[in-house]
Amino acid sequence: MPHANAPLSELGRLKLARFHVESGSTIRATAERFQVSTTTVIRWSGRYRSVLASGRRPGVQDMVDVSSRPRRSPSRTRPRIERKVKHLRVTRRLGPVQIAGRVGLAASTVHRILVRQGLNRLDHMDRATGQVIRRYERQQPGDLVHVDVKKFAIIPPGGGWRAHGRGFDGSDRAGRRNAAAVKRRGSGRAGYAFVHSAVDDHSRLAFSEVHDDETSATTAGFWGRALAFFTAHGITVREVLSDNGPAYRSGEWARTNASAGITTRHTRPYRPQTNGKVERFQRTLRDEWGYAKAYRSESARRKALTSWLHIYNHHRPHTALGSKPPVTRVTNLNGQNS
Repeated sequence: MPHANAPLSELGRLKLARFHVESGSTIRATAERFQVSTTTVIRWSGRYRSVLASGRRPGVQDMVDVSSRPRRSPSRTRPRIERKVKHLRVTRRLGPVQIAGRVGLAASTVHRILVRQGLNRLDHMDRATGQVIRRYERQQPGDLVHVDVKKFAIIPPGGGWRAHGRGFDGSDRAGRRNAAAVKRRGSGRAGYAFVHSAVDDHSRLAFSEVHDDETSATTAGFWGRALAFFTAHGITVREVLSDNGPAYRSGEWARTNASAGITTRHTRPYRPQTNGKVERFQRTLRDEWGYAKAYRSESARRKALTSWLHIYNHHRPHTALGSKPPVTRVTNLNGQNS
């Protein structure tokens, strides 16, 4: 957006038009003086004359661009049809092609209607109610950090069905011994790895660790290391949001945050959308790391997490950040502003 005194700002247009009309200069001479095209001189001097003809002295407000949108659109879809399109989208979650077949419109027309209604993205709608989700974002890094745990099936030594195909059952004797050893790992539910994650609301900077359980002690230990990670990036955490899991309702969790001066918040029961940023991060974590390839062992997958997190934080474009990585929103990286 040009500044107020730029040559062709509203003020610049007023100066151009006033000079041309009141000095009697030719169109070409005025264009050369103000370094613009003759078409520009004709446009704004015409606007200036039309305001004068109405008996009023032209001002800066009269030099504002006028929308080219027509006052009337006779061919626009009737409101009754638009309401039907909206109803099908909200209640049935149908796409433009499916809706078009039901209302007798072209799919492209249905898409334009959905764009006008703000319903063109299904991920912007609550799947349970069909209501448009209210998006929010904290103003500064550290104002709010989302935390959650994601379970991943442990990969048996030699790889599971993703490496060998769905018919693989590890039926050999060594495979059975290895599978039994895997199921004994950890103190939580057998056969699962628990990925603890923390995501900053403003920057989307993420920190994750893989553990064998989601107990209070493990969760508190992870959170302490997550705080150190955010501090190393110049972020002071002021609030943390979690679900209502036992570890996040424990006394250890409350004491850990109280000692650090961090306010704890919890989502409403059965409303994971409230913690949506870390939920969405976990889907990316699943698709791009957890099940991205056929790992040959659980340890190989765990080792890959560090490099993937670096790519996510420093290189991977994030749609919500204008296709920039999260680290670009960290305003005090390595303490350069302290």
